[in-house]
Amino acid sequence: MRVHQAYRYALDPVPAQEFGLLSHGGAARFAFNWALHRVKAAWSQREAEQSYGVAAELLTEVPWSLYALRRLWNAAKDTVAPWWGENSKEAYNSGLETLARALRNWADSRTGKRKGRKVGFPRFKPKHRTTPACRFTTGTIRVEADRHHVTLPRLGTIRTCESTRKLARHLERGTGRILSATVRLEGGRWFVSFTCEIDHAESAPARPGAVVGADLGVKALAVLSTGQVIDNPKHHRTALKRLRRLNKQLARRTGPRTPEGGRREPSARWRKTKAALGKTHARVAWQRRDGLHQLTTKLAATYGTVVVEDLNVSGMLANRRLARVVADVGMGEVRRQLTYKTGWSGGRLLAADRWYPSSKTCSGCGVVKAKLPLSERTYSCVACGLVLDRDLNAARNLAALVADVAQSRGETLNARRGAVGPGIRAGHAPVKREPRQRGTPLRQRGGSLVLTDKH
Repeated sequence: MRVHQAYRYALDPVPAQEFGLLSHGGAARFAFNWALHRVKAAWSQREAEQSYGVAAELLTEVPWSLYALRRLWNAAKDTVAPWWGENSKEAYNSGLETLARALRNWADSRTGKRKGRKVGFPRFKPKHRTTPACRFTTGTIRVEADRHHVTLPRLGTIRTCESTRKLARHLERGTGRILSATVRLEGGRWFVSFTCEIDHAESAPARPGAVVGADLGVKALAVLSTGQVIDNPKHHRTALKRLRRLNKQLARRTGPRTPEGGRREPSARWRKTKAALGKTHARVAWQRRDGLHQLTTKLAATYGTVVVEDLNVSGMLANRRLARVVADVGMGEVRRQLTYKTGWSGGRLLAADRWYPSSKTCSGCGVVKAKLPLSERTYSCVACGLVLDRDLNAARNLAALVADVAQSRGETLNARRGAVGPGIRAGHAPVKREPRQRGTPLRQRGGSLVLTDKH
């Protein structure tokens, strides 16, 4: 199975190399801002010509695609950036590509081709509020044989803080190929991400026939239908005391804004505190990402079928009382990682419908409660007398969905379509099931399961 996979390593550059990395990031930002200015100028000229009644074929053409932006840059780079030869051409192409993608996303969002929240028109990138980053697609991009250095165009050979043996083994065996490399400054440290095409050997989970339901929450990171409880480490809450202290310290020091709203040069201590604050936020993100990777890898490698809920995470973040703790869990990231990891391990991922009452349904008899407030952490069934933890009850209901589908149709066609496994392209979102009570008849419509009237 051939997939696209990224390998990310922390870099340990010397001062001269760090200056080169910052220069490439600044070059990408400069090309982005210059091209955006040209796009806006051409757009304004075109609108003015339309107001004068100029024929459509004579209107000024707005550079929109990457090809058009690159052609403009190559024609004007000697004039607008005579120092462009100090950096790799990929730095400027990286900024132009970012702008072309932003313009396409904005246009698709306006026409309805892009789902989700509306995307705004691209804005200029200020120097001190933009993360330096650059993407290389051509030139010398390789992992050195000592597995502790990488080579990038114009930047040379840079030492890594960790071994690159996992990627190096694929390259040595011929089962991997580097497509691109992206350098990025995050939390005061430089990272390089290699996007590779990897030949994954066909594999199977340790328990191919096992089904597990995972109920994500705030009190516990996840409660499995097996009864296992994955504790929520609450990394952000642990770092909250330090974050508050650094924010107060930052407010007391001379920043880039005057009390009247004007600009000024920030003090050295303000910059030092700002860097410490960013490093603390980055550390929280790294800890959360590592914990989620461990959880999703274990689930995908152990169970043949993993069932989760299609949660409205953006809706929960709108609740000011839950936003902080919900964001600290990373529920959407769990779903994203399970989507591709179950495919790599030969398993499948199912997603229950957003309105499926997993918490209100009794896992013993299937009776659904009308109301179940969040304050009730123990589920008590008035019909069969079942009493157990609320999250464990929800996880068992999620796992039972697979058996319900199999009994109603003989084989889980909906599960196969909603899975990411052999024969299914990785990255497809699982198909949702409509909420129903147990025993409700089902019928097929367009390859999915829908409710039917008993009469």
